[in-house]
Amino acid sequence: MIIECPHCESKVDCEERCTVDSDYETDHIRTKYFLLECKICHGVLFGLSELIQVGENDWEWSSVSRLWPAPETAIDWDIPEIARNSLIEAKICFKAKAYSACAVMCGRSIEGVCKHHAQEIGTLASGLKKLRQDGVIDDRIYGWGEALRENRNFSAHATTEKVTKDDARDLLDFSIAICEYVFVLNKKFERFQNRRTKT
Repeated sequence: MIIECPHCESKVDCEERCTVDSDYETDHIRTKYFLLECKICHGVLFGLSELIQVGENDWEWSSVSRLWPAPETAIDWDIPEIARNSLIEAKICFKAKAYSACAVMCGRSIEGVCKHHAQEIGTLASGLKKLRQDGVIDDRIYGWGEALRENRNFSAHATTEKVTKDDARDLLDFSIAICEYVFVLNKKFERFQNRRTKT
């Protein structure tokens, strides 16, 4: 049974340790739950399969989807393409253990945020300052952006120093958080305020 193991950070063959075939339907979908063990690292995973229709009278169980450890969340579609594409590439770089490249793409995503709001930003530093001046980001988010900018510059130039896995993970989390703050949460808050005003 092939499933992505977060412990090995790759798709691996897993040993089925326990299966529960639900005898009821959730939202008209019959499900099976699996307790799995990775054959490589022996990590424990929990997955789900659904009975799907593949023909007029033919049904098959779907591939197992991991429920635990929780899979990574997708990049929100409310984030514009100019920033979202870089976030997607940053996640790919992180998975490939290309941590310097991940840091560069994180910085590029924040540059995309700046360019979305002001086409002529010059440098990333000036773009972040303009976002703060215009009230798009607050002082704390500005500080996160500055840390991203510094690490992007450090990672983009040839040095003997390396970006660690922990630093790359943090930079990726910061860049996703900044994009979600600017594009996703602000829009949700506006919708919330509009609903409150109508009521």
